[in-house]
Amino acid sequence: MSITVDVVFDGEVLRPQQPVNLTPHKHYSITIDTSPKQDAGDLWDLLDSVTGSYDGPGDSSVEHDHYIYGTPKRGVTENA
Repeated sequence: MSITVDVVFDGEVLRPQQPVNLTPHKHYSITIDTSPKQDAGDLWDLLDSVTGSYDGPGDSSVEHDHYIYGTPKRGVTENA
């Protein structure tokens, strides 16, 4: 079994940032990840990080079946 615990090193001791259910005075092995933690931000930041824009044909909203499934174009023109 493994657990992940965020800790702060105070110069002498690694201090957990949340309660841990470990037996006192028992030996444990730990792995220290020294990569900096990134602030997750809010939901909008998360959505911004996983979305993007699509540079495609101007008629992709009308002719989506053609571009996705290869069906013949419908020939509908958009009013701009």
